[in-house]
Amino acid sequence: MTSEPCGIDFGTSNSTVGWDRPGTSALLPLEDGKPTLPSVIFFHAEGQPASYGRAVLADYLHGHEGRLMRSLKSLLGTSMIDDHTELNGQALPFRTLLQHFIAELKRRAEQAAGRPFSQAVLGRPVFFVDDDLRADQRAEKTLRDIAHAVGFKDIAFQFEPIAAAFHYESQVSREELVLVADIGGGTSDFSLIRLSPTRALKADRRDDILATGGVHIGGTDFDKYLSLAGVMPLLGMGSALTSGREMPSAPYFNLATWHTIHAAYTRKAWAEMLDLRRHAENKGQLDRLLSLVRQRSGHWLALQVEAAKIDLSGAHATNLDLGRVEPGLSLHLSRQTFAEAIGHLVRRVEATLKALMQDAGVDAKSIDTVFFTGGSSGVPLLRQSLSGLLPEAKCVEGDLFGSIGAGLALDARRKFR
Repeated sequence: MTSEPCGIDFGTSNSTVGWDRPGTSALLPLEDGKPTLPSVIFFHAEGQPASYGRAVLADYLHGHEGRLMRSLKSLLGTSMIDDHTELNGQALPFRTLLQHFIAELKRRAEQAAGRPFSQAVLGRPVFFVDDDLRADQRAEKTLRDIAHAVGFKDIAFQFEPIAAAFHYESQVSREELVLVADIGGGTSDFSLIRLSPTRALKADRRDDILATGGVHIGGTDFDKYLSLAGVMPLLGMGSALTSGREMPSAPYFNLATWHTIHAAYTRKAWAEMLDLRRHAENKGQLDRLLSLVRQRSGHWLALQVEAAKIDLSGAHATNLDLGRVEPGLSLHLSRQTFAEAIGHLVRRVEATLKALMQDAGVDAKSIDTVFFTGGSSGVPLLRQSLSGLLPEAKCVEGDLFGSIGAGLALDARRKFR
């Protein structure tokens, strides 16, 4: 059976694989008939096969012993990619974790398509790492090496917002100057590109791309700062020690950040938290912190915060049940609290967009359309901010989780066929 080209959107929170075929959806079903596979791995302590995607959350929330790993993409370009985590008494390199997940994506896509894929266009953020070209190049090389290791022979890359633009272009009937705003789990990326049915026929689109830019801010950062502002004060963050000094923030930042949660479970971290409890003015709050860590419920808490963030994108308030930390404990969170927690992040995203337009020599009135994609593009403060910068442009919402994968599939067909 002949191999086909595919597009792979390896996301911080969710991943997709696209295969461009006439008359059918490009996105392949990867789990329970759904086109998205949450970018999560769970390694069981009992030595059972690893779980992926939604099955991970089921295993974890049912109390299975093991190690949950999420936001793997955030490791690319950082020094952590060459570190390891301990699993069942053995060192497992983070690079190997990424390879496990990409291999599983490929396996599921080939199973769904009924054919092998040996050629792939992989999506990548405009910047894996802000203001560090060498680290950015290392990140792409790491992802390329992993893709080769799992069996892809021919590999190309495409900026994720450009891929989303190609997907949107299949729907336009006239020429438009489009700002693609791709707000994902780990990055906020922008592209200014001219789209039209005629331009779509061109093999080389470089002249149509006016500018690309991005910043390493996304949904996991919104989760982090919502957790720090709303939840962590209940566990003692910001409280006082008997010496009059403020409680150290390190354990709270570790627990609020997906890829460092495991750092709160080390023996050293536990000893330090016990010492903080001895010197805390409010020992009850530190008891909550110790309870959370003793149960290794950091990922559970992160999931609750993520759910609250999603709720606050559609409602003005939500309640967080924290009974697992302390019986009867709950937290009321408002959209205003969320907005205040992430305001500094949104201002950085705003500044990135303003710089992009300035570099391109394009004013706000020249932009016809803002095309929103990415799972975090629905965050109200961010949406209001970006729409406010371009008040005359029409706002179009793409498939928040599928536009990039579908666009990468189109690009793969053009590049390899």
